Amino acid sequence: MYAVPEEIQPRLSEFKGTKIVVGIPSYNNAETIAYVAEVAARGIEEYFGGKGLIVNSDGGSTDGTIDAFLKADTGNIGKLAFQYIGLPGKGSAMRSVMEIAAELRASVTIFLDSDLRSVQPWWLERLGMPIIEGKTSYITPYYIRHKYDGTITNNICYPLTSALYGLEIRQPIGGDFGVGLEMIDIYMNKPNEIWKTDVAKFGIDIWMTTTAINESKFKPMQAALGAKIHDVKDPGKHLGPMFSQVVGTLFSLVEQYNENWTKVSKIEETEIYGDIPDVTPEPLEVDLNNLITKTKSGIEENLALAEKIMPSSVLKTYKDISNTGKLNEEDWVSLIYELASLYRKRELRESIIKLLIPAYFGRVADFVEKTLDLSTVEAEEKIKEMMNLFLKRKGEFVRKW
Repeated sequence: MYAVPEEIQPRLSEFKGTKIVVGIPSYNNAETIAYVAEVAARGIEEYFGGKGLIVNSDGGSTDGTIDAFLKADTGNIGKLAFQYIGLPGKGSAMRSVMEIAAELRASVTIFLDSDLRSVQPWWLERLGMPIIEGKTSYITPYYIRHKYDGTITNNICYPLTSALYGLEIRQPIGGDFGVGLEMIDIYMNKPNEIWKTDVAKFGIDIWMTTTAINESKFKPMQAALGAKIHDVKDPGKHLGPMFSQVVGTLFSLVEQYNENWTKVSKIEETEIYGDIPDVTPEPLEVDLNNLITKTKSGIEENLALAEKIMPSSVLKTYKDISNTGKLNEEDWVSLIYELASLYRKRELRESIIKLLIPAYFGRVADFVEKTLDLSTVEAEEKIKEMMNLFLKRKGEFVRKW
């Protein structure tokens, strides 16, 4: 084991016969983690006969997160908590949980975000039962989210992943996943070098989902979980580093699996397990002016770099963003496909992501402005239209590749 501390490893023998491992990665989540752990325990008792273990893998919290987790009332369900070993990041935390699941040969591993306030015991049934029944090895969440929550998902991960690999997966980086032993073994058998990349950070979710799409003998499924209520972030203020790690990983995977996606020409629906609850997500305020300002200043800062490496086909578009601070769907798709193709040049990778960040802010600004008066359901149609645009333009990308 690489990410599990040595002093924890001997304790695993206490949990032989564990059917389900619930992993809760954390970093300064003392206010919410006990609730997540207690709900997980109820779900294990109710749906999995109590044969479970809840693992808190922490990134060095300074607010007493581990203490709050250990004090949570989980009844007879066992708990383990520790600070993981490895690069600081969500991926390293999840790796440690997967190492424990592999050692215990648990049938199902369920990951729950530590800031969740909407998790219910039945979420565990939705994320775990299809795996127990042998229908799949990987389950992504299917949430009702506010139209401005999940902007990295909405603008790139969902539409691009669906168009490339031919399976419509609405929340490929949702954070709350069900993983079967088949996929745990596949992840754990990957080269160690992977855990020195952004996969050890926020790249983990897109890596897990894309690997499952391409390597599992089953199709992934989606679990209808209702609303996701968590600590939301304004995209213009908090999501820059996350964008870099997620999109850098996504682009690396495009190269890795190019023999698969180049043969795909349509998008299939991915089965949703469970009824979709009729819920309204919490409102989320986005600072549109801040997004536009950050877009303009970011593009201007990057112009010299853009002129050096960006293909002429998208350079003019990129420069024009500095005038409006916004980027429409067509130009966004062109930019993503051009830069994803260019990303194969290792020496340009850092620069490509740097160029994309202000363009992403501009894309979000454009979407926010166009959907201010739309309901979440109406805005969802706009996001789906962009997925279809990625598919429509995919032929150009395949030829460029």
